[in-house]
Amino acid sequence: MLAAVVCFGTVGAMAKWLGRDFDTVELVFFRNLVGVVFVLVSLLNRPLQQTGGRPFLLIFRGVIGTLSLYLFFYAVQTLGLGAATTYQYSYPIFLAVLSWLFVGETLSRREWLAVFVGFAGILFVFRPDLTAPLGHHAIGLSNALFTAIAYLSIRQLSTYYDTRAIILSFMLSGILMPIVSMLAGEYLAIDGYEFLIGHFVWPVTLTHWLGFLGLGIIAMLGQYFLTVAFTFDKAGRVASVGYSNIIFAGLLGLWLGDPFPGMLTLIGMALIIGGGVLVSWRA
Repeated sequence: MLAAVVCFGTVGAMAKWLGRDFDTVELVFFRNLVGVVFVLVSLLNRPLQQTGGRPFLLIFRGVIGTLSLYLFFYAVQTLGLGAATTYQYSYPIFLAVLSWLFVGETLSRREWLAVFVGFAGILFVFRPDLTAPLGHHAIGLSNALFTAIAYLSIRQLSTYYDTRAIILSFMLSGILMPIVSMLAGEYLAIDGYEFLIGHFVWPVTLTHWLGFLGLGIIAMLGQYFLTVAFTFDKAGRVASVGYSNIIFAGLLGLWLGDPFPGMLTLIGMALIIGGGVLVSWRA
């Protein structure tokens, strides 16, 4: 799990670095273009084993996951790596509430406490801040909500589809949607929607090509380490280790030039970590 944390933190740092020269949607495009090659090779070696029957939910998972990645990469540019990662890791709070609302799962007192603690942390980070418009914070928070929706759909799809098919739906959406976004960017210029519409810029340096290649490969390695980690111990214990990504990403962000977070933001981060661990933990 710590290896996964290093990979996902590095992906965020690379997205921030590449985002200085390329739009968010192009980062999403290359991140998935590299990853889909590995999934297709896996399918050639071992065909899919599944019953299927939920194509619209499968497409929905791909679309919502891609939108979440759009929002995360954009938040990394506008809020900084630490704050963007903090918002992203508040998704278990939303997942718990969505599961209660739409799936009928019951929440214990401890889990309700975790929800309130997590939301309190979100309010500390989301507070009116002169250094970043509230719209940027809303995008960071929306990333967590979309991530929770995507994970909830994975729960429903896992009984019908091979895991690789679910991953492939996300990656194919992550290729097709950025293509549409970049085509739209050639003809449209809508203020306030830069996270959805962008322009394709051809990488001209070897450094940029290696950066895009690394972005895709490291993201795939992170997903692999994450999957393997959950086979060794209880999901809650493994997931709680993942919250160290907030600290790791924050340190990487400082190294890349992000400002040091204020005291209220640090309190918010601690509350989100605490709420996430509480809601994820299964004794």
